Amino acid sequence: MITITTSENKKVYFASDQHLGAPNAVASFSREKKFVAWLDSIKKDAEALFLLGDLFDFWFEYKTVVPKGFVRVLGKLAEIRDAGTPIYFFVGNHDLWMRDYFEKELNIPVYHTPQEFTINNKKVLIGHGDGLGPEDKGYKRMKKVFTFPFFKWLFRWVHPDIGVRLGQYMSVKNKLISGEEDAKFLGEENEWLAQYCRRKLETTHYDYFVFGHRHLPLEIKLQEDSMYINLGDWIQYFTYGVFDADTLSLKKHSI
Repeated sequence: MITITTSENKKVYFASDQHLGAPNAVASFSREKKFVAWLDSIKKDAEALFLLGDLFDFWFEYKTVVPKGFVRVLGKLAEIRDAGTPIYFFVGNHDLWMRDYFEKELNIPVYHTPQEFTINNKKVLIGHGDGLGPEDKGYKRMKKVFTFPFFKWLFRWVHPDIGVRLGQYMSVKNKLISGEEDAKFLGEENEWLAQYCRRKLETTHYDYFVFGHRHLPLEIKLQEDSMYINLGDWIQYFTYGVFDADTLSLKKHSI
């Protein structure tokens, strides 16, 4: 478990689901500039930054090739990390084929499963959120196929010009991948990530659960001293999480 203690006037930031590259280069470029502007605004007081997946709408790392584009956001992340601010990246269902590019090029650790952190003595479980809880069954089946080593080996033999274009097309068009169903509020009792959190609380206490994936900004009180927060997205809501002193809450980026 990693422990983070904020310095005076410092904060911990969380963001998720930027889906850069979708639905097309023009629309993505506009969102990328907004996200980079937000990164630029937080760098002065960020003790740490958590990116909770689906930064890219499609991402596949060949051994020597990564998808073209996104230089502004990658450059800004490199700037923030080089200045000494820790950044933690959790892969989502759109960038689940991420390997070690972020770790080698940007010195940003990459996580494929939820992880426990302690922030100012608050215990926090953090992850993208895909495949957790009793639902999300279609994606769970898809993930088993897409993460199967033989399938990944086969895809790696496809020329990048074909493979990346095919992946981008599937990511935008296939609702199992694009997350079109993720933006519908199910009610506090029926939200499957909230159900997952409540089950975790039966064995382990967490002050906060922080996830993305749902594309909805949510703050659901699970117990008197436990909260589930979903970060929303940077397509419609432009919301993010901020841990200030001993409280974690959602904020909206002014566009």
